Amino acid sequence: MEKYYGFDLGDAESAVSRLNGPDDPTPEVLTVREARSFITAYAQLLSGELLIGESACYNTSAVSRALRFKSRFLTDPQSEKDVRRFAAGVLSELYASGDLIKNDDCCFYIGCPAGWDKAARERYRRIFEDVGYPPARIISESRAALISACQSKHFQVGYDIMSRPVLVVDIGSSTTDFAYILGRQEVELQTAGEVRFGGGLMDEILLEESLKSADASVREALQNSPPWKTYCEFACRKLKEQYFSDEEYWKTNDCSRSIRVENDPRLRLTLRMDEKTADRILNRPVNALGGKSFRDTFIASLKDVRDRIHDQYPELLFLTGGVSKMRQVKDWCAKVFPEAVVITGAEPEFSVSRGLAWSGRIDAQLRAFRREVAELIDSHAIERIVEGRIDELYRKIVDALVEPILRQVALPAFDRWRRGDIRRLSDIDEVLQKEIEAWLRTDQAQALLIRPITEWLKPVAYQIEEKTMPICVRHNVPYKAMSLTSYFALSDIDIRIDAKDVFAFEGLTWLINAIISIIVGLICGGSGLALVSGGISGIVVGTVLSLLLLLLGRQKMQDLFVHADMPKALRLVVPRSHFENRLQKMTDEVKANFYTTLETEKNADISRRLISEISQQIEDCLSRMAEIVEIPL
Repeated sequence: MEKYYGFDLGDAESAVSRLNGPDDPTPEVLTVREARSFITAYAQLLSGELLIGESACYNTSAVSRALRFKSRFLTDPQSEKDVRRFAAGVLSELYASGDLIKNDDCCFYIGCPAGWDKAARERYRRIFEDVGYPPARIISESRAALISACQSKHFQVGYDIMSRPVLVVDIGSSTTDFAYILGRQEVELQTAGEVRFGGGLMDEILLEESLKSADASVREALQNSPPWKTYCEFACRKLKEQYFSDEEYWKTNDCSRSIRVENDPRLRLTLRMDEKTADRILNRPVNALGGKSFRDTFIASLKDVRDRIHDQYPELLFLTGGVSKMRQVKDWCAKVFPEAVVITGAEPEFSVSRGLAWSGRIDAQLRAFRREVAELIDSHAIERIVEGRIDELYRKIVDALVEPILRQVALPAFDRWRRGDIRRLSDIDEVLQKEIEAWLRTDQAQALLIRPITEWLKPVAYQIEEKTMPICVRHNVPYKAMSLTSYFALSDIDIRIDAKDVFAFEGLTWLINAIISIIVGLICGGSGLALVSGGISGIVVGTVLSLLLLLLGRQKMQDLFVHADMPKALRLVVPRSHFENRLQKMTDEVKANFYTTLETEKNADISRRLISEISQQIEDCLSRMAEIVEIPL
C-alpha cells in the first residue's frame, strides 16, 4: 500500500488522517470542509446536495438532517442509514479536495468503540464498502489511541517507558475507552468494552445551565429543533474545552459565546463558563449516569480498571480526547494511579485518527511478515533440518526409555513368572510387547521423554532461528517472537512435573507433547520402530535359562524349559536379586542392541513419516507464533 487513511468517525466530531507511504514519519490530519476536526453531521438540501460538518447543522434549505448518530448504531436502525450518508459525504469531500484519488493504492482504517463485537464491526465495515471506500478495516479506537501514543514522542519522560506498563485513556464524546500496554504489547483488560459515558455529558449539562437564564422562546426553539439543540451542544463543547485549557486565565476574563439560534437575530443564547458552572458540570448528578456525577463515574471507572490490572500498575498514563486537556481529569487519574506519570498529547483530538493511519502501516508489515513465514514453511527447510538430526532423536529416545522399561516392565514381568502368573517363558515375549506399549502411554513414561525431546529440539530450534531471524528483522518484529529457544530453560526442567508447567509458551508445550505422541505411536505401532519389541524379552528368558541350566546341567532341556509350565519351586530357584543384578549390568548392552536395531531395521518409510509428522508440528507451531505476533507499538 502507498497510503494509509485513518478515519475517526466520532459521535460528536470526526477527523481523517493520512500516512503517505511506509517511510512517512507522522500522519497528516486532512482538512474536510475547512476544518481538521469537523462536526459529525450531515444535511440533505432541496437541491439534492449533501452537506457535512458545521454547515449541515444550521442550513435552512435542509430537508433532512442528522447529528450524534454513531452512539445509537447498536440500538437504532436509522443510525446505520445516517452513518452511510455521512460516510458518503466525507468520501465525496476527500475526492473533491484531491486528498483521495480514485484507484490509488490505499486503504482505510476506521475506528469503533472497544465494546463492539465482531458482528457489529463487520456490519459497520460493510457500510463503508457499499459507499465505495477503498479497502477498509475496523479496529477499536482505544487501540488506535494507544498506537498513536506509542508512535508519538510523548513517551520520552526521562526513561524508557516503552518497556514499562502503560495505560491509555481515550475520552470521547459518548464513550471512554481504556487500552493497557505491557512489555510493548497490548494486553486485554477484560472489561466489558468501552464505558458508556464521555465528555458529551458535560456539554449537555452546560447547555441546560445556560438555558436556565435564556428566554422562553429560545428554549422552545431548541425543544422543537433537535439539530439546533445539538449544534448548541457543540458550541458548549468548544467553550468548555477553551475554559478548561486555561482556567487561571478565565478566572479574571470573560469566557462566553453568543449563538443566534435558527439564524434568527431575535433568538440568542448566551453560553458562559466560570468556576461555579465548571463545578456543576463536573459534580452535578446526572440521570444518564444513574444519579452519579461525571467526576464520580470517571473515578469509579478508573478504579475498576485498576482492579482488573491487579499488580502491574501503569507507570505512564496517557490521556487522549478533547476532555483530556482538563486539569481535573489529570488529577483524578493521578489519584487513582499514584504510581503513574500522567501526560496528554499535544493534539489529543487527533490521536485516534493518527493511530488508525499508523495501524494500516503496522498491519501491512505484519502481513508481509506472515507471508514470508508461510513461504519458509512451504520451502521444506524445516523438514531438511529435522531430517539432518533424526538419528540423534532415535538415540535420545533409546537412552531415555531402556532403563525405565527394564525396571518398570521387564522386572515386574519376571516377578509374575516366578509367581506362576505367566505360565511359560515363551509367553513373556507377547506379554512384554503389550505391557511395554501400555506403559509407554502412561503419563510417567511420557514425562520421561520431555527432557530428551527438549534437548533434541534445542539445536533444531537454533537452526530454524537462522531462517526466521532475518524475516523478523526485515519487518520490525522482535526476533524472540519467533524463537523456540527463548522458551527452553533446561536448568528449570523437572521431569516430575507436567510439561505445561515448564514452558512459558503454551504452543511450545503443545509442540513437545505432540512429538511425544508421534514417537509413542511409532514405537507402539505394529509397523513402527522396533525399539522395544525385541531384546528385552530375551533378557528375561536368557537370565532364567542361564541360571537353570547352570544349576541343573541339562543343556538339552533348554527348549523344554522355554515352553514348559514349570513348578513354582523350580521358578523360585532363580532369585530376584540375580535378575536385578543382570539388568544392572546389561542396560548398556541392551541400548547398544537397540542402536544396532535402529541402523539395520528402521526403514525409509518410517523415517519419512517421523520426519514429516515432527516437521508438521514444528511448522504448525511457527504458524501459531506468527499469527499472534504483534509489532511492538
